Amino acid sequence: MRVFVVAAEASGDALGADLIRCLRTRDPDIVFDGVGGARMAEAGVASKADITGLSVLGLFDGLRIYSRVIGAADDAVAAAAAFKPDVAVLIDSWGFTLRVAQRLRKALPYLPIVKYIGPQVWATRAGRAKTLAAVCDHLICIHDFEPAYYAPYGLACTVCGHPAIGRARKGDGAAFRTRYGLGDAPLLVVLPGSRRAELRRVGPDLWAAAALLKRDFPDLRIAMVAADAVAEAARAQAPSDALIVPETEKEDAFAAATLVLATSGTVTTEVALQGAPMVIAYRLGYFTYAVATALKLYKPRYITLLNIAAEAEIAQEFVQTALSPEALASAGVRLLRDPDARAAQINAQNAALDRMGRGARPAAEIAADAVLQVARAGRTR
Repeated sequence: MRVFVVAAEASGDALGADLIRCLRTRDPDIVFDGVGGARMAEAGVASKADITGLSVLGLFDGLRIYSRVIGAADDAVAAAAAFKPDVAVLIDSWGFTLRVAQRLRKALPYLPIVKYIGPQVWATRAGRAKTLAAVCDHLICIHDFEPAYYAPYGLACTVCGHPAIGRARKGDGAAFRTRYGLGDAPLLVVLPGSRRAELRRVGPDLWAAAALLKRDFPDLRIAMVAADAVAEAARAQAPSDALIVPETEKEDAFAAATLVLATSGTVTTEVALQGAPMVIAYRLGYFTYAVATALKLYKPRYITLLNIAAEAEIAQEFVQTALSPEALASAGVRLLRDPDARAAQINAQNAALDRMGRGARPAAEIAADAVLQVARAGRTR
């Protein structure tokens, strides 16, 4: 069997690597090719297209790199055509993978295409369900309420749960503190994001908030987990006295944290899994936000999956115009000063994780079984 896997950003690259490893445990003879990053390369799949810079946010950022997206999509499809796969798996990254799917459907009309993590049709632009169903044969999605959006268009779905839940290892906070000589000092971990746009729009507020907290808590130690995709830019933004932690140690850092200031994303689930309380920040570009607001594109009250699952703001969110260093620091002060408040938030985060499927089969295993089933059945739609 031949499997072609496509991912365009750090989170998708990690999902692709997990999927490849799970598929190999089921059939060691599977041959892989595809497009991805460092994680997929470590799993044995060297990228056939350059995905550098494809991880962007918002309508206008997407327009700026449109020609690069099209070029990378063309390269991916050319590689797939040469590889002649039995199934293609396109991971997350809606704008890029949609264009890959459209081109694959024309170039290889009989190729079964699986989308692994679909667009958030439940949150914004439900019409994307019809668009996805027109070019893909199967969707592997996170939430059990998602298949209902695709049922009218005949797209089969498999619910896998949140991938971060099955992937996470238990961090060793005590070992991390010993390794870096932190002792019992309170530790603030700053997570400025894995995209350059996030560093630009959210990072300065996070670091300014960290400085305010350091002023109020002189013994506070500050660390940053630098996402591989933007590590150099993230280090340049961090203050000179911040402890820079590689992604390979992120679970230990989260487990050691007294408080986390995080840019919204998959990492918030990873932080919660390690039992650390957090405050969440996010900001889109001005024009993207204005368009989204005017057209009422986003439906849920919250942006963080934990809060959406809990149907309550268990981790405070500061989004767009509500985001400021002072607001973040004020929320952080309460959690740093009050052990009971920290414990209450951790308990609420744990309850939300249970609702999100903690304890179930790992998402990568469920996804691997679905991919094999689709590949063996061939294209039936």
